[in-house]
Amino acid sequence: MDRVRPALLRALHGLAMVAVLVVILFPIYWMVAGSLKTEQQLFAIPPRWIWTPTLAAYVDAITDSNVLQTLLNSLIVVSSAVLLGLVVGAPAAYGIARYRFRGRKDVWFWYVTNWMLVPVVVLIPFYLTASKLHLINNLLVLILVYQVFIIPLVVWLMVDQFSSVPVALEEAAQLDGLGRFGIFLRIALPLVKPGLAVSAILSGIFAWNDLLYAFILTPSPDSRTASTIVLSYLGGYVIPWPKVMASATLVCAPVIIGGIVVHKYIARGLTMGAVK
Repeated sequence: MDRVRPALLRALHGLAMVAVLVVILFPIYWMVAGSLKTEQQLFAIPPRWIWTPTLAAYVDAITDSNVLQTLLNSLIVVSSAVLLGLVVGAPAAYGIARYRFRGRKDVWFWYVTNWMLVPVVVLIPFYLTASKLHLINNLLVLILVYQVFIIPLVVWLMVDQFSSVPVALEEAAQLDGLGRFGIFLRIALPLVKPGLAVSAILSGIFAWNDLLYAFILTPSPDSRTASTIVLSYLGGYVIPWPKVMASATLVCAPVIIGGIVVHKYIARGLTMGAVK
């Protein structure tokens, strides 16, 4: 009986994991499957689980709309926003982790609470400011707006990473004549590469998936990002659902594939500062 109980618990645990995995992956499967069906196959009752795949929806999405342009716009915005966020956020996190100054905890708390800010609360001020500066439909406005959320995220994640770096290493480098900026650049940063990778990945996912700011601040078809392209199909009386599914698959594919490729870095980076 004692041997049966652990085996039963493991079996139940495995079944629960499979059930959770099915619930998580089924929407992705339905999206990809719908993109490979015709309109009639997609709305067939009962659903068709076996069919002859077709790429017609992908051809329509690429030729009849600017999906490729929106993907390029998203790539430019995400890479620029993440790079700027790391350049600003990493030194700020290092300063909070290493220097003991008055109001240090308040500064750190201010960064964290900025990450908790509801995006729609600051949408109108952002729009009015961008309009005054003539930045509507300019990709630069998205790069700058995303810093309000990317920099706090980088600081939040990187403070613990820099705190886990032994102070003795920096003191030894300082005795060898290395300045404070050199210590940050040549000692601290190389030791927290996993944390930098996690910050870049999570920031990139946020910027890639953003819909609210991209839809309001860049409404022009030429300046749209990938997350907003599906909305252009939802006007009128007929919605081309296979085309919608194909476009959604193209938009989600970089995030899903990238997450699978770098998942080990995410786990390592998130746990790096947990044990000192």
